[in-house]
Amino acid sequence: MLLLGIDVGTTAVKVAVFTVDGQQIAAHTTPYPISRPRPGWAEQDPLDWWRGCVAGMQAVLADVPPQSVRAIGLTSQVNTHVCTDEQLRPLAPAIIWQDQRCADIAAEFDARFSAEDKTRIWGHPVTLDASFVAARAEWFARTNPSAWADTRWVMGPKDFIAAKLTGRVATDLLSGVRVAGAQGYIPEAVALVDGLAARLPEIVDPATSLGQSDGAEVVVGTMDAYSAVLGTRTTEPGRAMISCGTSLVVAGASQQSHPAPGIVTFPPRHGLYVHAGPTQAGGDAVRWWSQVSGLSIEDVFTSAATGRPGIIFTPYLSGERAPLWDPDVRATFLGLSTTTTTADMSLAVLQGVAMSARHVLEGVETASGNLIPAVTFSGGGARSPLWAQLHADILNRPIETLQVRDSAVLGAALLAAVGAKIYPDIESAATATVRLDRRFTPSDDAARFHPLYEIYRSTYTALAGLHTDLTAWRGSNR
Repeated sequence: MLLLGIDVGTTAVKVAVFTVDGQQIAAHTTPYPISRPRPGWAEQDPLDWWRGCVAGMQAVLADVPPQSVRAIGLTSQVNTHVCTDEQLRPLAPAIIWQDQRCADIAAEFDARFSAEDKTRIWGHPVTLDASFVAARAEWFARTNPSAWADTRWVMGPKDFIAAKLTGRVATDLLSGVRVAGAQGYIPEAVALVDGLAARLPEIVDPATSLGQSDGAEVVVGTMDAYSAVLGTRTTEPGRAMISCGTSLVVAGASQQSHPAPGIVTFPPRHGLYVHAGPTQAGGDAVRWWSQVSGLSIEDVFTSAATGRPGIIFTPYLSGERAPLWDPDVRATFLGLSTTTTTADMSLAVLQGVAMSARHVLEGVETASGNLIPAVTFSGGGARSPLWAQLHADILNRPIETLQVRDSAVLGAALLAAVGAKIYPDIESAATATVRLDRRFTPSDDAARFHPLYEIYRSTYTALAGLHTDLTAWRGSNR
């Protein structure tokens, strides 16, 4: 009896098969490109997601007995949207979460609500940003009205894949970012765009089976950040995680909830709150530096190991999400000199991402009402012991890596196990399956990073206005 997890990520789809006690027995990754046809745009072909899923499932199931998979769970990048017709044919490239083309429309929508309105509707004064699905829908309706008229569904990647597998279109509550609340879709949010409400999938519990594929129950699953929460066992008070993939997500669990600027608090489950914040670039910053420097990804880490601290890098390559939520800010290197080497800059990139994690963690701790003693580190970034140690030093607390590093894939499989009634609930599933691999403690000289972190924080305050001016200049000189 096996479980299958599928994670439709930003740069690849990952498929893995697990035993019911969480042992990974096979995994496969299929990469695909991001198209950036204009400044600020980021698109993908939804059929690349589907082809990657098919290839991954064929690969991981090649050596397992037929019909041995009991359930399939799904997760994916969130705030990525595809418009399809009734037959699930994409009508345009999917607009992914990094895309900033809808920032102006989002700002129009955001300005319609006072802080009091936002608190009443969303629970706190949120910012409706460029990834807001209503802004995406409005942009599509304005720029391609005939395709909008043909649109039957506006949905995320995992829901597109689930519909292709089962024929049923549905989503979970958490994937409906800013348009869904505890009672379902938020009337004030979906009413921003004429016809949007009728084009959104029904909302079901994340452990709901949508049907079968080759005899396995297909469970709707949830967004990648929350799936990683499950796959790291951040389902108990005091536990926290950093998931470092293309972006970076920091989350912590507690029995308290306090307002914290820029931090998202998920609806409580059994009295437990999960507070989280996603950044815009984690591994994506390394990918960018690899391209610019001419180093391979592996060589970036090798060179960083010989770099000297003292250069500050802010990883705001496509704006920043948590905790700043600023689409105009951009990345910077601070402190370059004639003696700066490629290795120094490679180290600065890794440190800058870790500093963004600390920035979000501080907000998560505020929301939790407690300091968090240790943090799990998962995702592709957790494959680097150097990066794990840098996080331990910069966050000044132990960092723990896990036996299954692709925690979102495991989380998807655990939801499948709950949907198939193998475990009674997700907490039991996580406790039974998530296991520690290695623990990194702050080094003796970790304190030297603390002044650098304060400088990192200060750069945003000092330069935010200049970034806004530069964005305006670019807009007027296109």
